[in-house]
Amino acid sequence: MKQPPVIVVQLFHIKGPVPLTGKESGFSGSSISIGRQPSCHLRFSADLTHISRQHAEIIREGNQFKLIDHSANGTFVNGKKVKDVFLKDGDVLMFGEGGPQVSFLTQVEEGLVEKEAPPAKPLLEPEKKMRMEPPQSEPSLPPKRPPEEKPGQVSSVRPETPEVSVQPAKAPLIIQYGPTIRSFKQLPITIGKSPKCEYPLDHPALSDQHAQIFFGQDQYRVKDLTGQQLVRINHQPVGFEAPLKPNDELALSPQGPLFRFFGEGRLGEVEEAPEEKPLESSEKTGAVAEKKSISSKFKKIFKS
Repeated sequence: MKQPPVIVVQLFHIKGPVPLTGKESGFSGSSISIGRQPSCHLRFSADLTHISRQHAEIIREGNQFKLIDHSANGTFVNGKKVKDVFLKDGDVLMFGEGGPQVSFLTQVEEGLVEKEAPPAKPLLEPEKKMRMEPPQSEPSLPPKRPPEEKPGQVSSVRPETPEVSVQPAKAPLIIQYGPTIRSFKQLPITIGKSPKCEYPLDHPALSDQHAQIFFGQDQYRVKDLTGQQLVRINHQPVGFEAPLKPNDELALSPQGPLFRFFGEGRLGEVEEAPEEKPLESSEKTGAVAEKKSISSKFKKIFKS
């Protein structure tokens, strides 16, 4: 008798307690309990009193997953209060009004089957081994000339590094932007306004083919396709391409959108614009820097 495939439920924390935000919780099995009770599979801190001890449950029915609310303060899916509903990839779950938010994703574990339906257990995140296709030989390129600077001027461009060629690679990538989340299993992917991009993004500051995320030299990397040094990491133009390191802020343009790279192929939107106009001297007094926070609109995970 053919056994059902093993399906891993991935809950990506996009808003909530700081230790969880940006992280991913993986579960397998027939049910996932959520709440403050110590026995819950997804357990929230006891001080989050608006979350019930047994707040909600996700139950597998065939190859579908149903969310059932058991709480006093409600469970919301994509902003709508529900008692029970079948979930689909990319749905955003909120536990209690204004409470923690997670994005729901599923992944079939290839080559594995369930012999029986054991209780759900948190899966330890496996060490991710990135495999790249053998690099193809390319003609050598002349070294790039650094931009000319005026005397006393400090360059805002990241230091030049040897260019890394873009090659196909089996590497996971999860992007959360507004109320949506997309996952990819292979890179590179192109970001831009064109519907032909793997990740089309409707933003007025973006070009049709704006940026590319790829995996090279054991690192996630970003390539600026605009030719105008619009893509920035930590407020510095990447030039042609540059690696992404955990907690780097990736701005696709000075006007946004802005993401934070959480490592292991996870990008989450940051609400605040990457750059602000300089304040006039009269406005500086009493001005308070606005803290950057992960998008609380999921505007639809993996990312307190």
